[in-house]
Amino acid sequence: MDLESIDTQKWIDLAAEYGIKVLGAIIIWIIGSWVIKKILKTTKKLMSKRDYDESLQKFLLNLLGWVFKIVLIVVVLGTVGVETTSFAAILAAAGLAIGLALQGSLGNFAGGVLIMIFRPFKIGDLIEAQGEIGVVKEIEIFTTKLTGLSNREIIIPNGSLSNGNIINYTTEGTRRVDLTFGVGYDSDIKKTKDVLMNVLTSHPKVLKTPAPTVNVSELADSSINFAVRPWCTADNYWDVYFGITENVKEALDKAGIEIPYPHQVEIRKQG
Repeated sequence: MDLESIDTQKWIDLAAEYGIKVLGAIIIWIIGSWVIKKILKTTKKLMSKRDYDESLQKFLLNLLGWVFKIVLIVVVLGTVGVETTSFAAILAAAGLAIGLALQGSLGNFAGGVLIMIFRPFKIGDLIEAQGEIGVVKEIEIFTTKLTGLSNREIIIPNGSLSNGNIINYTTEGTRRVDLTFGVGYDSDIKKTKDVLMNVLTSHPKVLKTPAPTVNVSELADSSINFAVRPWCTADNYWDVYFGITENVKEALDKAGIEIPYPHQVEIRKQG
């Protein structure tokens, strides 16, 4: 038997040995991926039946998905012939190195866990945090996504979010709209309060309970300032804010009550 035929037979044997392993690994990957999808789908149904919070559902499913994929990768590598014990040691060492390099990411993961445990907000809540205001869209492993008031997507790292102040405008269900209007010193206080209160009680989205209030808040340099405080549901906040502002201007004009503004006086020289 010549050298060429020996080399050919060697390659055939290697192809047969590793080809079967690679084929087996591909089959395991396909079946494993299918099984993972089924498990996640079944888990989601079970959590929905038990009324798990939507935020918690997405967080846990995301976390389980990553865990299952890592296990599947280890099994596939073992099928190909990679020593899983050695791979586990390499993975542990790599994990330590990556962990040291990505301390911020680990902090964000820990922050996500804390958010799930203490639940300061849930999907659909209107919150203010890290200088941003928006409706919670998704709570992921490392970040939380908000939809801003101008329909822009805001992504906040969970580490910063869990360690900072969070204002949840949805928890109580209602919000107070804080408005201030100034009128001239010649205006009748009682009449002005009646006009402002009538604007509040006439607005369809202003709540009757808690009752709206109108009070003199300041005697400023050029105006008497009134603190106008209507209440509304969290969803109607901006409708009430803008609607009341516009209606107050129209009502004060109709009642002949002046809103002070700077006047320019032209002085002409007599020649």
